[in-house]
Amino acid sequence: MSRCGEAAAVAATVPGADVGNAGLRPPMVPRQASFFPPPVPNPFVQQTRMGAAKRVQMVFLGIILLPVRAILVAITLLLAWPFAAILTACCPEKLTHPITGWRRKMAQPVLKFLGHVLFFSMGFIVSVKGKIASPLEAPIFVVAPHSTFFDGIACVVAGLPSMVSRNENVQVPLIGRLLRAVQPVLVSRVDPDSRKNTINEIIRRATSGGEWPQILVFPEGTCTNRSCLITFKPGAFIPGVPVQPVLLRYPNKLDTVTWTWQGYTFIQLCILTWCQPFTKVEVEFMPVQVPSDEEKSDPVLFAGRVRNLMAEALGIPVTDHTYEDCRLMISAGQLTLPMEAGLVEFTKISRKLKLDWDGVRKHLDEYAAIASSSKGGRIGIEEFAEYLKLPVSDVLRQLFALFDRNHDGSIDFREYVIGLAVLCNPANTEDIIQVAFKLFDVDEDGYISEQEFSTILQAALGVPELDVSGLFKEIAQGDSVSFEEFRSFALKHPEYAKIFTTYLDLQTCYVFSLPEKSQPPPSVASNKVSPENCDESTSDKKDD
Repeated sequence: MSRCGEAAAVAATVPGADVGNAGLRPPMVPRQASFFPPPVPNPFVQQTRMGAAKRVQMVFLGIILLPVRAILVAITLLLAWPFAAILTACCPEKLTHPITGWRRKMAQPVLKFLGHVLFFSMGFIVSVKGKIASPLEAPIFVVAPHSTFFDGIACVVAGLPSMVSRNENVQVPLIGRLLRAVQPVLVSRVDPDSRKNTINEIIRRATSGGEWPQILVFPEGTCTNRSCLITFKPGAFIPGVPVQPVLLRYPNKLDTVTWTWQGYTFIQLCILTWCQPFTKVEVEFMPVQVPSDEEKSDPVLFAGRVRNLMAEALGIPVTDHTYEDCRLMISAGQLTLPMEAGLVEFTKISRKLKLDWDGVRKHLDEYAAIASSSKGGRIGIEEFAEYLKLPVSDVLRQLFALFDRNHDGSIDFREYVIGLAVLCNPANTEDIIQVAFKLFDVDEDGYISEQEFSTILQAALGVPELDVSGLFKEIAQGDSVSFEEFRSFALKHPEYAKIFTTYLDLQTCYVFSLPEKSQPPPSVASNKVSPENCDESTSDKKDD
């Protein structure tokens, strides 16, 4: 089979390649509704605005309340420390057995009482709704939305259940001893098996039949501004035991508690909150949720159902944002992009497009290189063409349309990631890259010269006077390009791979549009790729 026939055979495997009219190109990949941007604002930022009168009020109240509350908090913590020390005496940091006996009976009630005193000293007025489930009824509490370090009040109200905490936290003087008193499940960042060990420990405690204290988990894994519920991590749902959802609300006119990635610091929030006459918080214990057989084998399904129930009770939407979106948002800020550029709903995109964290982070770097000259973190076709070192042409506009998911003439990072994934799968396959290389390699010597490269791209893009020396140098390590260099570049830069295969699509359209009994016209001299004897190509097509 000739190279024209081979090109047609391979290109026919690309979705949309079965066109029957001459001159038509394969249609664009359809846009999917599931890839539309989320209808929620950025959940990881908080902007608390105060008027002049409120500022004056806080200053005058702060002169009295701030020192008094700071002293009361310090006294309460100092009183709690000896009881925590008694409770955890002679116990290892990572417990193998629950704390029982006289120490627990003596110290636990006192620590619960001092916990309530602590939050009252900070000005919190707590209202509790619903019934707290027993350890046998629900071994795990799942608390949301998680928006501040003050959310620890849920732990006090629930009776000091165990919590999941970093191993480093128990090393902090005073606070570390108090944390150990709740018998936490400790996570180590330096242990590569930490995640697996943490899950196993949660399963062991949750299935102990009430021997261990209940476990309290914030399934979102990071703080948000309570405007929505982000993706629940499956850790609390993997044991397949009943869980009790716990809702947190802060119904205050002035929000001084929300602690997000972009907003007030820990110290600033403490000062603002302690300067308020009081701060209201509602803790609601919802009915226990028992997993079905299907949910026991699929913790993500169980987590999704519980999240939907909690969101409905709160009257807020859900999104597929995760902690990874926080990391991307911070990285975007470091790359001088708007921080919202990193909010790509990582879970949804990675699940559908099979992208990992490192891959998306690498795409963010590449996107920043394109967007550095544009305003607002969005890219127009001019910046896109400049990045690709190619002129704006019909083919480039078609390529740009793959990225422009909402047809507004520009692309953001979310659209860029989706577009790259669409190009990588299924169009940028090994077979198509091989055929594209053969089309470029006119003299069949196993290498592509700059002249061959220029000739094909001129034909593919429809730009006769196209200077591709800059792009050629991006690919070639010398005077020519080997297949390995071409393949490596095409896989790393699927934007170019789509352009490379455009000529292959043109060949396909041409071959499929030939009348069965007519002789094909002479090959166009400017592209120098069609073999001189096209009869072989036509007969191959007819035999098929």
